[in-house]
Amino acid sequence: MSLVLAVDDEPQLLRALITNLKARGYDVDAATTGEIALEMAARHHPDVVVLDLGLPAMSGIEVIHGLRGWTEVPIIVLSARDAEREKIAALDAGADDYVTKPFGMGELLARVRAALRRGAPSTEEATVVTDAFTIDLAAKRVTNRRGEVRLTPTEWHLVEVLVRNAGRLVTQGALLREVWGPEYGTETNYLRVYMAHIRRKLEPDPAEPRYFITEPGMGYRFEPESSGA
Repeated sequence: MSLVLAVDDEPQLLRALITNLKARGYDVDAATTGEIALEMAARHHPDVVVLDLGLPAMSGIEVIHGLRGWTEVPIIVLSARDAEREKIAALDAGADDYVTKPFGMGELLARVRAALRRGAPSTEEATVVTDAFTIDLAAKRVTNRRGEVRLTPTEWHLVEVLVRNAGRLVTQGALLREVWGPEYGTETNYLRVYMAHIRRKLEPDPAEPRYFITEPGMGYRFEPESSGA
């Protein structure tokens, strides 16, 4: 049975999280502060952390830094609708996903299931197969029904980073630093241009991407099981 560490200083929301998670068969640890959350995580080693960013005293981002010092446990952050800068900081700090308040409990539970699937111990799949194309990470090769799709080295590097983080939002800054180098971080026009090239080559309808999804102002996400833009 998977253990979820739920961290929020709003008692009503925390109770709702506990009730809904337990109803779906999860074990739950609950914390109202960052200090308690870090202590519980170190003691019980949760399988996924659901973390409010707006905590008193120790912030959610400080909690992420504390966790990432020793564990790769999936972290889903909860944040207010107008806290885009804080969300980006949390993702860059090591969070895996975010849910915007107010949110539907069904959406959060789906994100928890996805995080647990990604966090499960397994050997990395060398080949990713979608309805539209196949990506062979080992051979650095993409094919579709018409044969091999030729990507430039930069296009391939972008595709590879997104595919290796399938289902997770990769921030613009993280993509720029990974593909172009550590001195890059604000040249978002590079990403727009190259993502347009990639979509023209791989998406069934580049104007309505199914696999390479834009999170406006945040970054990009690869969804192997197409879920719409």
